[in-house]
This record gives sequence, C-alpha cells and structure tokens, in this order.
Amino acid sequence: QVQLVESGGGSVQVGGSLTLSCAASGLTNSDNIMGWFRQVSGKEREGVAQIYIRSGSTHYHPSVSGRFTITHDPAKKSIFLQMTSLKSDDTATYFCAASGPGTDWQTGRGIPYWGKGTLVTVSS
Repeated sequence: QVQLVESGGGSVQVGGSLTLSCAASGLTNSDNIMGWFRQVSGKEREGVAQIYIRSGSTHYHPSVSGRFTITHDPAKKSIFLQMTSLKSDDTATYFCAASGPGTDWQTGRGIPYWGKGTLVTVSS
C-alpha cells in the first residue's frame, strides 16, 4: 500500500521561506516520478514541481521557477520542496504525488498516488 505523508506547511510572511517534506512508502521502481501540486479552493490544481527519481531531472511551473527547488533523498525515501521568496499567490494546499510514466503532471490526471495535503498560507 502506497502512502505519501506531507509535512512542513504553515503560515509565513511574504518574502519568507518554507520547506515541505513528503515521506513515501510502498512505491516501486516503476513509480519514477514524484512531485508537488497545489490547489486553491474553487480553482484547478496545478503542478508545481516534479522530479524524475532515477535521472534527477526536475521541472517547475513557470510561476515558481527560480524560487522553488525540489529535491529527493533516497535514504529517507522522501522529497522536499524548498520555497523561497514566497508570494501571497503561493497560498494553497500543497499535495505530494507519485506516478510512473505516461501521466499528466500539469493537471494531475492519471496520477495514482496522492498525499492528503498540507496548507501553506503566505500573508503580508
């Protein structure tokens, strides 16, 4: 059984930093992609960042490129999202996700594994 457990959410001021963690269990070698989505109530979820576990290749939504960094720690079976220069528009619930190939990491369609989410609130 796959479990993804997020932590690290909270409240931060504009311009501040926060690091999210996602601890994974039950994934197999075919689940080669892990990453983060975010969603604001009433809006579509959007892919924020993803990392290809075997290659280390990363991809970011244009709105967070240069401010967010996704990393993977194989020893801890975890991924992390370092968020800096946070803006009020970054306020959302952030979800960890994992999948194999052939899934849509912009919309989340087809991604089988999801965490329950952690709330990030950025205020001025």
